[in-house]
Amino acid sequence: MSSVSTEAAAPEVKPNEEKITSHQWLALLVLILGTFLAILDNSLMNVAIPKLMAVFGSTSTEIEWVVTGYMLASAVVVPMGGFLSDRFGYKTTFLTTVVAFVIGSILCGIAWSDTSLIVFRIIQGLGGGFIMPVGMAMLYQIMPRSKIQVAMGIWGIAAMAAPAMGPTLSGYLVDNFSWRYLFYINVPIGIIAVVLGLIILKETPKRVGLKFDFVGSILCMIVFSTLLLALTDGQTDGWTSLYIVSLFFISISSFILLIWVELGKDNPIMDFRLFKNHIFTLSLAASSFVMISMQGGIYMMPIFMQNVSGLTPMQTGLVMMPQSIAMAFMMPIAGKLVSKYGVVPLGTLGLAIIGCTTLELHVLSQQTSTHWISGLLIFRGIGIGFCMMPLSSAGMNTLPNHLIGRASSVSNVIRNVMASLGIALLTSMMNNKATQFGARFNESISTNSPAYTDLQTNVIHRYLELGTDANSASGGVIGVLYGLVQKEALTRAIADTLMVSAVPAFIAIILVFFMRQKKKQQAAVQDSVDSGAQHHVMIEM
Repeated sequence: MSSVSTEAAAPEVKPNEEKITSHQWLALLVLILGTFLAILDNSLMNVAIPKLMAVFGSTSTEIEWVVTGYMLASAVVVPMGGFLSDRFGYKTTFLTTVVAFVIGSILCGIAWSDTSLIVFRIIQGLGGGFIMPVGMAMLYQIMPRSKIQVAMGIWGIAAMAAPAMGPTLSGYLVDNFSWRYLFYINVPIGIIAVVLGLIILKETPKRVGLKFDFVGSILCMIVFSTLLLALTDGQTDGWTSLYIVSLFFISISSFILLIWVELGKDNPIMDFRLFKNHIFTLSLAASSFVMISMQGGIYMMPIFMQNVSGLTPMQTGLVMMPQSIAMAFMMPIAGKLVSKYGVVPLGTLGLAIIGCTTLELHVLSQQTSTHWISGLLIFRGIGIGFCMMPLSSAGMNTLPNHLIGRASSVSNVIRNVMASLGIALLTSMMNNKATQFGARFNESISTNSPAYTDLQTNVIHRYLELGTDANSASGGVIGVLYGLVQKEALTRAIADTLMVSAVPAFIAIILVFFMRQKKKQQAAVQDSVDSGAQHHVMIEM
């Protein structure tokens, strides 16, 4: 009788579960503001590095710690997001981290030296590292599972809109105001997010009996800080240097120890048992490959446009902006489509677009039009928008609510590591290729060739017109020729690197096909999710 009454009651509950209320939409807005805040800050900083070097009289190695310090601080706290959210509640954790981020931003804005700015950026990173994983996990607590793809697509707009605005906004603020406004701009956004959060967000149940995993936390800090530091400094210090090799050794050894320790705990800070869920594992692997492939366009193209095409950072931001707008536009559409057609067709289509458009970028030359680049990047952005959120959420959708916080922390830290790995590998390849092409071009230059003679005549004539003496004009030919060779070598290197960066997208397509689930499997997964959620509720009661 109980089973019959349960079945009879189900149709009455289901419509309410599938409807997103106005309160849920407002809560989503708060999460979007927080996510936008954290991602915007990162996208603002890269363009401002040369300005900060000039202001503080710092070397590039010193000032890079403004970015590296924030990245390391964020990485080491991400795994703790799941525990803190379960222990103190998602609302409290989310709003506290936003407040910490705002305080860090104010401190950065009043920094008086490069050292103080680096210290304050680390403080800012300790808050900012929590915002995205806790926000993503809270989304699953707020929204009905049947609408989670749509909600994730809309939430993902913040992740795409911030990088679209960042470079252009950064260039504008630095050129027309002060570098301090790069941090002060976070304050009003953060205050609005906190005030709205206090009013709108509802606290989630707290698991009072949880004990903090101190050993796991310390090992996580060692693993990810040493790994990211090695990936960041490997290019400058040399991948085979004692310093970098030691960092990799410490990271790998600590990671092995971390797995052994965490598998023996009931409430680990890094729950490796999540990887028993093959859909979650495949989803995370596929989205990680996308992160590597994305760096080809996001990291390499600004280098090409500024160092080869001669664009300013602000002009570069304007060329890159349509790609991010296309991503943001497609994400909510993908969220609706994936609910109807599933992750496999959308993931395959999106990855194919990313792979093909990235591959097409290998035809870059010094004469390539920025309009052509922008148009191709728009198609690339459509592909990223089609697949990124469906791939990221596919595995999370197979987990019960009480595991979402841990899963969000695990997936975010792994994707961050993979993005850093992608940048490190692509940068290393680009520099090696540039050196090889430069040497090859220098060897092929003949001072007796008609082309060299014409160049020499034109350059000398131009120098003489400017009032330079004949000897200096002759010497200037070598400088001009060297500059042309280096620019062409960099162009070829970037083109080859972009071609290689397309490969991870095609590998991810293979992984997506293994994510296909039959209806019986889907039903079993949903039963597991429901029973897990019920078990969690019983624990709270």
